[in-house]
Amino acid sequence: MIKFLKRPIVIISFVILAGGIIGGYAYFGGDKAQTYDFVVVKKRNLIQEVSVTGHVKPAKSVNLAFEKAGKVSRVYADVGNKVGIGQTLVVLENAETIAQLAQAEAALEKDQAKLAELKRGTRPEEIQVQEVKVANAKTALEDAKKNLVDKLQDAYTKSDDAIRGRADQMFTNPQTQNPQLKLWGVDSNLVEWRRLLLESNVFPKWKTSLNFLTAQSDLTQYIYETKKYLDEVKIFLDKLFLIVNNPNTLYVVNGTGQEIPSSWKTDVATARTNINTAISNLTSAEEKLKTAGSSLTLAEQELTLKKAGTIEEQIVAQEAQIKSASANADYYRAQLAKTIIRSPISGVVTTQNAKVGEIVSANTSIVSLISASQFEIEANMPEADIAKVSVGNTSLVTLDAYGRDVVFKAKVVAVDPAETIVNGVATYKVTFQFVKNDERVKSGMTANIDIASASRENVIAVSQRAIIRKNGDQFVRIVDGESFKEVKVETGLRGSDGNIEIISGVNEGDKVITFSEE
Repeated sequence: MIKFLKRPIVIISFVILAGGIIGGYAYFGGDKAQTYDFVVVKKRNLIQEVSVTGHVKPAKSVNLAFEKAGKVSRVYADVGNKVGIGQTLVVLENAETIAQLAQAEAALEKDQAKLAELKRGTRPEEIQVQEVKVANAKTALEDAKKNLVDKLQDAYTKSDDAIRGRADQMFTNPQTQNPQLKLWGVDSNLVEWRRLLLESNVFPKWKTSLNFLTAQSDLTQYIYETKKYLDEVKIFLDKLFLIVNNPNTLYVVNGTGQEIPSSWKTDVATARTNINTAISNLTSAEEKLKTAGSSLTLAEQELTLKKAGTIEEQIVAQEAQIKSASANADYYRAQLAKTIIRSPISGVVTTQNAKVGEIVSANTSIVSLISASQFEIEANMPEADIAKVSVGNTSLVTLDAYGRDVVFKAKVVAVDPAETIVNGVATYKVTFQFVKNDERVKSGMTANIDIASASRENVIAVSQRAIIRKNGDQFVRIVDGESFKEVKVETGLRGSDGNIEIISGVNEGDKVITFSEE
């Protein structure tokens, strides 16, 4: 028996059995130990911070362009140059505008001199001079009328040549009631009908009307009728042009189709050109007539004013003319300004795409500037943190370029009210401004910002881990002798150090449990 008990396997079995009995007792029958960690409540300062990453950008940056296209004449600044407000950067060729401005300024001086003359009074010599101007204006009006009569008659001549001299070779019996187009492969009914209309209606009426045309006729009515007749001729020629230039159209000779003679195509094109010329000449003559009539009216009015002597109304009218001339000069000054790009800020040139002799387009950025010393930071903040940030909050900034040991001060200067979607997430743009200018700050640098959004001084605070939430209320466990008790609390500011303000429910000196193992 003793030998049996001394065997190793028996001894091991006894040890395991004893350990099991002791462990079972400890688990099922023994008292379970309870441990916990606590802190003694005391007053402290709390700071709530929000961290975000952004990028440095100039507080002012502008992209400059010309309002109208032109050829670059001079370039005064290159990339990297520092420029001041109003400094000239690029100039377009503007000699014509300068000349127009000089002319406008001269006209203004002339009107100002005339006002002084009116105030002085009209002399007999001046009346005679004005009478000569009226006579010249009448002569110019008569010349304009004669010129218009010539253009009205020329319009008929060109139309007659275009139709009867050039287009009719493509028709059989063109000047009868049954004109027939000598072409196959197209629907010729419409063009044949229009040829009949020209021969039977347009040309007879037009010719008859011109038989009574003189410089004293109602030229306005003649202009209207002539334009109408020219439109009819133009429509006919346009349709004929499409037919003769159609690759499917053939010229009929002895019942067989042949290629259309190239001379026909040339004649139709020439006819259309002549009609367009007639229309243009008529329009130009009409404008000259209107201008001559206006000039005569003005000259006669001025003569009437001179004969009537200097009256208050004349002076007022001339003052109005001066205002008009001044506005005209201002207009050319504005046009001249549009040929010059000047710097609107003091800063540094970052882009310069203008080259002397190059044609630049309107509204295309060619020069970019950034402010030389003022920079700001733009950051997109998630909506979970935006309520904690407001304009005026101070912040500490580090730049990746200089590491975490170099700290800059900044403040919040703007918070966008509308969201900005970044990668499908709603964020809000917050703008920071450096408190001091620093030459180390460069545009485009990555900035890490810690914003002091709120603070409390000398308040009771505990670790946020100590807060227990039940049914919408908040509690903490306070050590009470060998046990603890749960106390309902009201919380305030959450600090960035992991503590939270206790407004009510806990007093200074209480032992608040932060961790327990039951």
